[in-house]
Amino acid sequence: MFRRILRRGAMRRGMLKPNVPPLLRKAHQMMANGNYAGAAEAFEQLGRAGEARQHPKAGDMFLQGGRARLMASQIPAGMTDLKQGLTLLTSLGMTERAAQVAQRAVAELNQRGLSAEAQELATWSKSAGNPSSAGTEAMSSTSAKRPLLPTSCPECGGPIRADDVDWIDEATAECNWCGTALRGE
Repeated sequence: MFRRILRRGAMRRGMLKPNVPPLLRKAHQMMANGNYAGAAEAFEQLGRAGEARQHPKAGDMFLQGGRARLMASQIPAGMTDLKQGLTLLTSLGMTERAAQVAQRAVAELNQRGLSAEAQELATWSKSAGNPSSAGTEAMSSTSAKRPLLPTSCPECGGPIRADDVDWIDEATAECNWCGTALRGE
């Protein structure tokens, strides 16, 4: 465990590169190429493996798998993955992040014309114990002062959102997918 703490600290300072699973790179590449069904399967596989080890990124994998399923027009499977991802985030004590992600997912569902699914997810999220996203306005105003980050991670290819990453310091954030330290401009 002590070795893991030292390694993570070194990664955050940019001294070590994370060991990115090839399946994660492949999943992001499939998303970029429009192979949403294949990407969903890969993200779900990563999510199941992470869930078995109680890995903090497992929820993100299911959420991205759900997004991929929705983009592949596999609505019921996508909703299942979204709920699984939100459940994992909440079970790991990330309730504020779960609420923020749920709010963004509801907005995306509405934009895609899936208003019934958006309402279902909003209702489910509230009943699952996720707090309201009232604090996200404060978070987004602080992220506006942050430096610009790359739009995708150079190590795993995952999408980067400045309002959805852990900031290490004023100019460095951590990739949600693989843990790579990302320097802002």
